[in-house]
Amino acid sequence: MKINATEFKAKCLKLVDEVAQTREPIVITKRGKPVAKVVPIEEETPTSHFGYMAGTIEITGDIISPIEEEWSALMEDENEFYEGLNVAEDKGDYGK
Repeated sequence: MKINATEFKAKCLKLVDEVAQTREPIVITKRGKPVAKVVPIEEETPTSHFGYMAGTIEITGDIISPIEEEWSALMEDENEFYEGLNVAEDKGDYGK
């Protein structure tokens, strides 16, 4: 449907309701040239975050038993671990 801007201004609320109901866009013209389009909003279907990755992971070993060897990050010296990182010193009492 095409409608001129003056008529759209006069019937705006009614036309917006019509677009929502019929799902048909309206082209607004000014001096015969299209200048805007009123289109129905696409309704998004709600997606569930529960189970959205089901079936995408393959377990290839025992994930329940404790590991036999420690991770190397746990064995390293804490100072060496944080070396090179910009970590603020503890100012205690929130910097006072």
